[in-house]
Amino acid sequence: MKEVKLVSGGVAVDDRGSVRFVNDFNFSQVKRFYQVQNHKKGFIRAWHGHKNEGKYVYACKGSFLVGAVKMKETVVLDGIADDAIISEEGLPQKFILSSESPKVLWIPSGYANGFMSLTEDGIIQFFSTSSLEDSLNDDIRFDYNKWNIWKEDFR
Repeated sequence: MKEVKLVSGGVAVDDRGSVRFVNDFNFSQVKRFYQVQNHKKGFIRAWHGHKNEGKYVYACKGSFLVGAVKMKETVVLDGIADDAIISEEGLPQKFILSSESPKVLWIPSGYANGFMSLTEDGIIQFFSTSSLEDSLNDDIRFDYNKWNIWKEDFR
């Protein structure tokens, strides 16, 4: 699957409490996971891409703005690697992930991603299709504002 995809879940509530779930999420490709907690609301961690690694993203606590953008292949000129740049397919896609509305966001290989905390004390979890060693050898980093999606859309 080479397209960004959102897998919806739900919340069941009764007199005992609540259960959050994303039953259509399949762990078969996951090799590791990690959680990130920013030190304050509005903090941005971006942009980070991989040619081979895909990621599933889940908001465990709080809300996050998550971006994904398809990268072109990195170009090498005179032995110097040029930054991967935005593809002809379009601009970054924006998603809001919230623990109040469980969803898993699939970001396939070939995409860069980034996120911003929308709430205090948020926790976001990443499930990776690569081992840590493979991921470190497949790491493409960009400035946090290369694709500046971080401003609020006032409605």
